[in-house]
Amino acid sequence: MEKKQGFFSALKEEVVRGLSPGRSQAKSTSRSVSPITSLLRRKKSGGNSNYVETVIARSGSLRPVGETLTPLMEGPDPDGGEIGDSKRLGSGLGQWVRGQLTRNPSVPGGAAGSNGSGYNKSSDMRLLLGVLGAPLAPVHVSTTDPLPHLSIKDTPIENSSAQYILQQYTAASGGQKLQNSIKNAYAMGKLKMVASEFETATKVVKNRNVARAAESGGFVLWQMNPDMWYVELAVGGSKVHAGCNGKLVWRHTPWLGAHTAKGPVRPLRRALQGLDPRTTASMFANAICIGEKKINGDDCFILKLSADPQTLGSRSEGPAEIIRHVLFGYFSQKTGLLVHMEDSHLTRIQSNGGDAVYWETTINSYLDDYRPVEGIMIAHSGRSVVTLFRFGEMAMSHTKTRMEEAWTIEEVAFNIPGLSMDCFIPPADLRSGSISEACELPRDERGKSAIALAASRAKVAALEGTHNESIDSVIWKVEV
Repeated sequence: MEKKQGFFSALKEEVVRGLSPGRSQAKSTSRSVSPITSLLRRKKSGGNSNYVETVIARSGSLRPVGETLTPLMEGPDPDGGEIGDSKRLGSGLGQWVRGQLTRNPSVPGGAAGSNGSGYNKSSDMRLLLGVLGAPLAPVHVSTTDPLPHLSIKDTPIENSSAQYILQQYTAASGGQKLQNSIKNAYAMGKLKMVASEFETATKVVKNRNVARAAESGGFVLWQMNPDMWYVELAVGGSKVHAGCNGKLVWRHTPWLGAHTAKGPVRPLRRALQGLDPRTTASMFANAICIGEKKINGDDCFILKLSADPQTLGSRSEGPAEIIRHVLFGYFSQKTGLLVHMEDSHLTRIQSNGGDAVYWETTINSYLDDYRPVEGIMIAHSGRSVVTLFRFGEMAMSHTKTRMEEAWTIEEVAFNIPGLSMDCFIPPADLRSGSISEACELPRDERGKSAIALAASRAKVAALEGTHNESIDSVIWKVEV
């Protein structure tokens, strides 16, 4: 009964009563507060308990009635002290996430910068959240578009092979009919982020204690057809909000405020990491099969998707030009599921009369622990390794930063009654100008004109480390 008093019960009962996560913002002139904050703070009232039990049972992360396990703490102790048995039972995941998402971090006026060692905590967290918080997929896709019909005649073998692999993936993920019945979805998870290594031409600085330096947090993701999504992510006291109402993509960070993203409407990359098989299949609909490779001992087919020049041009801004953006998907030959995803894009920054500087961002994501939720296969854990490589100007002047993330999915539910478009309304204080991905790159003396827009409003959130027992066992050393 104590668990039913937690976050998920209150959230789902409110949704059943017709209060969507964004309903509270209608009375506000801006979305300075999260659209789910007021819902999280609302006291539990009467509701349909039978429905709540049914929805809670949907998630593959909860065990059926009858299995008895030793109670474990589901989140860090908010007081930071010793945790007794009674306190472990009383502090659930919902209470912990509520604390994460409703924290009010202090924001000093200093700009982001490196202290020379590559491990300034403030600049590291800004870089982590800027690159890993809410990255977008390379191209626009719509879940309303049907997958291409499998055709062999007059079709290159690379394309027909990719279509066949996607047919197998769709079937392994639950089938097209079941996936088409999903009108909206909700997911919640915990994660850890860390900047693990910084390299220059003359030295390599490694984080000696990665597990201790990692920042803990959580995220909530809502999706709704057609092409609407909203994510809220809190790590180490800083929060990132991002969303799409089907017509524009926006993001809010502590250092840039609310702004729209340049380029076409694109899906959230985090949803492609084993949470949304239908969007994933649509993303690779025009991909080609380029070969095979073993991933963690599993034979996989490789599908390659490249952003077209028009999309790249629309995402470029001023001196910052997106040269290429390529997405590779590795689909298991044994299970048909997506087990690995590699995302790489290259940006060229041409400062005033100076040499061009290039930034290559590569995100490698590994998807694990697939379990069915209402018949849909969902990856309940995974990890990402990011390499941010800067080169150009003169020889031997490159820098490389390595960042890592591990996540676990705690709750997933589909077709939430009462979820409305109010959840996906952009913030009222949204700036009219769009900002490109280059604004999230580290500041650079030679190329700072390319990110002057970011520098003029640079604010770095003061961070407070939190402790997360559940992901401490993750092995952070991942070879790419």
